[in-house]
Amino acid sequence: MTFIDTHTHLYLDAFDHDRDQVIQSALEKQVSLLLLPNIDSGSIDSLHRLCSRYPGICLPMMGLHPTSVNDSYEEEMQRISTCFEHQSYVAVGETGMDLYWDRTYEREQELVFREQISLALAHHLPVVIHSRNSIDRIVEILKDYQGSGISGVFHCFSGSLLQARQIIEMGFYLGIGGVLTFQKSSLASVVSQVSIEHILLETDSPFLAPVPYRGKRNESAYLPLIAEKLAEVKGTTAEHVAEVTTANARMLFGLDQNVEP
Repeated sequence: MTFIDTHTHLYLDAFDHDRDQVIQSALEKQVSLLLLPNIDSGSIDSLHRLCSRYPGICLPMMGLHPTSVNDSYEEEMQRISTCFEHQSYVAVGETGMDLYWDRTYEREQELVFREQISLALAHHLPVVIHSRNSIDRIVEILKDYQGSGISGVFHCFSGSLLQARQIIEMGFYLGIGGVLTFQKSSLASVVSQVSIEHILLETDSPFLAPVPYRGKRNESAYLPLIAEKLAEVKGTTAEHVAEVTTANARMLFGLDQNVEP
């Protein structure tokens, strides 16, 4: 039974005192691949260092997070774009729109999102989409790219069944993490009506730790807890969830399905 954590910010300072141990714990729990989304220019170096330290285990993405979009977005995007000239990535991300905290740069967020979609298309990569309070807006934007071959995942999906079906119809996956285990979350009722064929597992560590670690630092070793909850919701086994979601991740991110990491 092998898992892939499709979204972890393991390079952040929350892990500075025990990062190696956290990775070892993940491997012991059969979480064999850790996919790392970028945040902005300030995180690029730490992201690259970690992936260089753990080749074949930590795999990098490159993008500009919507909450990092501000007056200097053009300079930020220039730095992000330049990275693709020197290194390979498994995805463009984390990108998207966040209309929860602050809508000051809403227009700029959309411009940056579209620019990153163009980057993904140019490099034949999927996009990893942050969509807090913005799922409907992002779905409308993606309609402009129908037929382009764009693909990806709505990271940390927490929308409605209608939104889930729209996303799936467009060929995108739903990224499911610790929120699924929260008692008051409606996510389980949505996921119960969605095929596992359209789901990826993620932690978003160090954020959104699953029960019983809710409120504490999240880490990739907790991914099997999310798989167990998903298995319960779907009336299947954790082994089946691991098999299908791992295959989904390998397909979306272009990972070699014939070689063990």
